[in-house]
Amino acid sequence: MSPAFVIRGFALGFMIAAPVGPIGILCIRRTLEAGARAGLACGMGAACADAFYGATAAFGLTAVTRLLLSARPVLAAVGGLFLVYLGVRTILDSGKPASSEAPPAPAPARGALQGFASTFGLTLTNPMTILSFAAIFAAAGLVGAGAGPVNASWMVLGVFLGSAAWWLTLVFLVGLMRERFGRPLQMWAGRISGVALLGFGLLALASPFFPTSQL
Repeated sequence: MSPAFVIRGFALGFMIAAPVGPIGILCIRRTLEAGARAGLACGMGAACADAFYGATAAFGLTAVTRLLLSARPVLAAVGGLFLVYLGVRTILDSGKPASSEAPPAPAPARGALQGFASTFGLTLTNPMTILSFAAIFAAAGLVGAGAGPVNASWMVLGVFLGSAAWWLTLVFLVGLMRERFGRPLQMWAGRISGVALLGFGLLALASPFFPTSQL
């Protein structure tokens, strides 16, 4: 039964990752700004966070779930403030004229690690994702006695692969567009993504006051 659980987990991971939210905007921005490697590092950070939340739901870790949900206001504040910071910085940076002498770029490995860590942390600041996984797993009969730890493990692997597949697809498509973007289009894309990140950050800061909202 393990292949079936991997396939179901793959579909679930892809479906949850696909809606374009703040992580998607950040991944697109990083791909346009620094290339496919930077964008893919951001996507893998989100995929690992999805797998963590999927594992929490699949293995029925109620103590972890309650802890994360109780910390939701703090997590929302941290994530919201970081998104606001990223949004403002993106808007300001996109308005700067291109310099004939580009500043030295950070080491590729360091930049990729920073991108991975930022999206991993941002994805974890929305613990409501656990409830989404738990509800879908329960509706599909993927939790409880019928699943078991082995099948739950295969399912979590599928969630990671599905989420990673979405981010790989997104980075590939944005990478194709990046080759055709001139400086003016990149500048406007940066401004739009900055405004979007700023808006998502403000929504995240407001989310604890609206318990039913999900960002």
